[in-house]
Amino acid sequence: MKKIAVIAMFTWATSLFSLQIQAVEPVSEVRAALPEARLSGQAKMRFWGFEVYQASLWVTPGFSAAGYAQSPFALELTYLRDFKGADIAKRSIAEMRRQAPLSSAQESAWETQMRTLFPDVKIGDRITGVHQPGLGAVFWHNTRRLGEIKDPAFAKLFFGIWLSEQTSEPQLRRALLAQSTTQITAPGPAQVNAPTARTGSGTP
Repeated sequence: MKKIAVIAMFTWATSLFSLQIQAVEPVSEVRAALPEARLSGQAKMRFWGFEVYQASLWVTPGFSAAGYAQSPFALELTYLRDFKGADIAKRSIAEMRRQAPLSSAQESAWETQMRTLFPDVKIGDRITGVHQPGLGAVFWHNTRRLGEIKDPAFAKLFFGIWLSEQTSEPQLRRALLAQSTTQITAPGPAQVNAPTARTGSGTP
């Protein structure tokens, strides 16, 4: 099973299932950081039938999908498998590189910071990132504040793993933005209608 989890981290054959959005209250760390947060979308990622994580995007009034880098929001990942923090950091750098060229200095500095911040996660653990426009990103592990990376360029590319048009998982992006006013191609008011499977490079 451990081998399957490692494979899922690096070579995805994914199925994306969006979740029906209901009246859901944000977790305490999101509520504290963004009192006006509302749920934009949720989706569960699967690998060959194995659940990997559930992603939830919390946005504030005026959120713009196209201008996400200028908006405060929170991305909550609830892990449904065990992963090493170092693997999450390494995969994050690979996904960030899809969006823009990174210098070796940037890669080294950012991966080091993420390795320092991100713990190993167990089933049911949450890692929540809060985007602070113009400042960077703050991270929590469940209700424990991990720390922050004070770099707007890092924050834009990190959250772009899920929200950028260059994401490796466009269906996941669509599901997360399902309730955002700027999401004009969502096939339904609350969810992507049919789960689909494809081969992609994956997300953390």
